[in-house]
Amino acid sequence: MGRGAVPGVGRAYGRAMTRSPSSPGFWRSPLRGPWLTSVLGVVLLGGVTVLFVTGLVSYAAYNPNLASVNDKTPEKGILGFYLFSWPTDPHWLYRLNQGVHVTLGITLIPVLLAKLWSVIPRLFELPPARSLAHALERISLLLLVGGALFEFVTGVLNIQLDYVFPGSFYTLHFYGAWVFIAAFAAHVVLKAPAALRNLRRLREETLPDRVPPDPVPRDPLPSDLVSPRPDPPTVSRRGALWFVGGGSLLLFATTVGQSFDGLLRRTALLAPHGGADPGSGPNGFQINKTARYAGIDPVETTEDAWRLVVTGRTGTVHLSRARLARLPLHSAALPIACVEGWSTSDQWWRGVRLRDLAALVGYDEDPPDVLIESLQRRGAFRRAALRANQVADPRSLLALYVNGEDLSPDHGFPARIIVPAAPGVLNTKWVARMTFGDL
Repeated sequence: MGRGAVPGVGRAYGRAMTRSPSSPGFWRSPLRGPWLTSVLGVVLLGGVTVLFVTGLVSYAAYNPNLASVNDKTPEKGILGFYLFSWPTDPHWLYRLNQGVHVTLGITLIPVLLAKLWSVIPRLFELPPARSLAHALERISLLLLVGGALFEFVTGVLNIQLDYVFPGSFYTLHFYGAWVFIAAFAAHVVLKAPAALRNLRRLREETLPDRVPPDPVPRDPLPSDLVSPRPDPPTVSRRGALWFVGGGSLLLFATTVGQSFDGLLRRTALLAPHGGADPGSGPNGFQINKTARYAGIDPVETTEDAWRLVVTGRTGTVHLSRARLARLPLHSAALPIACVEGWSTSDQWWRGVRLRDLAALVGYDEDPPDVLIESLQRRGAFRRAALRANQVADPRSLLALYVNGEDLSPDHGFPARIIVPAAPGVLNTKWVARMTFGDL
């Protein structure tokens, strides 16, 4: 009786193992294999590289080395080696950079998910480590997967203005990006030879006299991703790629419009600043923070109560809005561009040049950096600093008017900053104080 039970136990154990994610037989899809994984990997190689570079550039645009109020990621150490003074030309620089960063990130989500699906059997491999080299590869894979999910999830939450992670988005996203890119680089080095071999096989399969009769092409090399007992194919791998590409194209089409005005913005169905313009008239363009959200007291912004305090080398001056309006006024056509990826087309701003305000307090030549403080009570960047090159640019204004009319309360009445190529949060609204000099 005991002898007869052994084969039954063995069969039961075998069936249990095939139902375990650590068993090769558990993963039955005939689509998995180095062919599909390599193609998706190449797409991510290019896309993630652009995402990483544009993300670093976006952080540099905040001028975090200028003043602590701009630095949302303190103690960067050697990770801040690349930071540079942010330029003001071309004036659409930040608009382009952040539009590419956010739109590309959303577009790559289906590719990332397909890539993770294609390699998921490796996450359940047993034993966890067969050698030191294998252990290092597994660790890099875990960091790669975890880092990718973390970066994409936090990025999407920030875009949708529903950020729920503890701590600063800037800090978490910045350090998370470096962890992810380190694991990504290690993975590329380890897998590049195999990926190139698989891509050569892909090229061969596209030649007319070498198209395989099987709708699911054979993988060129043995792989732990290939199921030993695959299910019958229902779609070819090229069909799967078309499906993933279609998903990416759909996300692109419903996101990219947030960087444009008019009818194209209405196609940005998945973007918080898509759809119709918020209102009509000269002030009818996108905003992030309303006056109510920022805690602005309407009494403090009346023309009788509000005064701009400007401090510098020769002392302090107090300027009413009426007095500001009597100073030489200048105009500039500049967009508003935000870290969430949305932007407006050029709006026509009119106000006092920042360098002219610096001259009022003793800086007739070579205006210095400036610290700007807002009346807002809630939200980040209540205080922000601008570099001397931004102050000196003749298009940098303390704006009083936009598109021929007074600023609306939501757009920063009684006065706001507008600087070419600067992130939206550095274009401070409801300005109360400006301090010129060393920060």
